Amino acid sequence: MDNNILILSEGMHCSIQDLGRKGYRSFGVPIAGAMDKYSAILANKLLNNDEKLPVMEITLVGPKMMFEDHSLIVLTGADMSPELNGTPIEMNYVYEVKTSDVLSFGALKAGVRTYLGVKGGFQTEKIMNSYSYYDGITSKNKIIKGERLKIASYDANLEVTSSKIKVKSSHFNLKKLEVTKGPEFNRLTKKHRELLFSKQFKIDKLNNRMGYRLKNKFPPIKDSEIITSAIIPGTVQLTPSGKLIIMMRDCPTTGGYPRILQLTDLAINQLAQKKENDTFKFDLESSFNFLGRLVSRFKD
Repeated sequence: MDNNILILSEGMHCSIQDLGRKGYRSFGVPIAGAMDKYSAILANKLLNNDEKLPVMEITLVGPKMMFEDHSLIVLTGADMSPELNGTPIEMNYVYEVKTSDVLSFGALKAGVRTYLGVKGGFQTEKIMNSYSYYDGITSKNKIIKGERLKIASYDANLEVTSSKIKVKSSHFNLKKLEVTKGPEFNRLTKKHRELLFSKQFKIDKLNNRMGYRLKNKFPPIKDSEIITSAIIPGTVQLTPSGKLIIMMRDCPTTGGYPRILQLTDLAINQLAQKKENDTFKFDLESSFNFLGRLVSRFKD
C-alpha cells in the first residue's frame, strides 16, 4: 500500500509545520513554522530524524487518522489523551504503527498544541525551502477530512527504538515569560516599566498563529505611532488603545506600533502552549543570560 495517513476526521486546526521559511522576509514572506519549536524538534529527535523535518501541528482538538502502512510515530507537546486503536498511549514515547492502525485524541489535559512526528517526516509540498503551511503560499493552510498525507517509507527491519523522554510541566504552566527590551522600550516612562513587569497579563480570545492579544488595558504612551518597521515572532507591540499584541510565528514582516519588548525563542514556545484566560508576567532577561544565548549561537 501507499505510505499515507488518511484523515478520518479533522481537528480544530491541524497543519504541517517545520522550523520555518527562512530567508524570504525581505520579500514580505512570514517565517511561519511550528509554534512550539521545542516540541517539534523533540518529536524529530526521538525518532532519530533530522530536526528540520516537517511534523503535524494539532491545536486544542485532535483529529482521527488511519495509517495505511507501517511507520514509527511519536507525540510531543500538549497532552490530548491520545489513543491508538482505542488504547491510551503515552506522550513523548515512540510507537510502531501498522497498516490500518487508527490514532485518535480525547480530552485536552495540558497545553494547546500537540506535535505528531513520523519516521522520515511528512512528504507534502515544499515551497521556498519549507513545508510549513501558510495561506497564500502553500496550496492549503490546514488539514481536512478525507485527505491523504504522504509520509516517508519505513523498513521495520532497519530500526527498532523505544525512545522516551519526560518533559517538565513548567513548559506548559510557567507563569513568567522571559523578554528583552524592544527598540521602542525607551519611550516607556518609569511608571510604564514598573507596571509592565509587575502586572499579571491575561490572554484574550483573539489568539492564533499570527499573534496573541492580551486582555489587560495598558496605559498608552506619547508618540504611539512609529514608521512601519520590522517585526519578528515574539515582538510585543503596544497599540494606541493600550492593548498589547504579541507577534507569533505567522506574523507579518512589518508593523507600525511601538515594539516595547521581545520574547526569547523559549518564551515563544511556552506562550504557544497557553490559551484564552491563561495568565503570565513578563520577566526581563538578565544581561548574563542574554550574552549566554548570544554566545551559544556562534558555537560549533
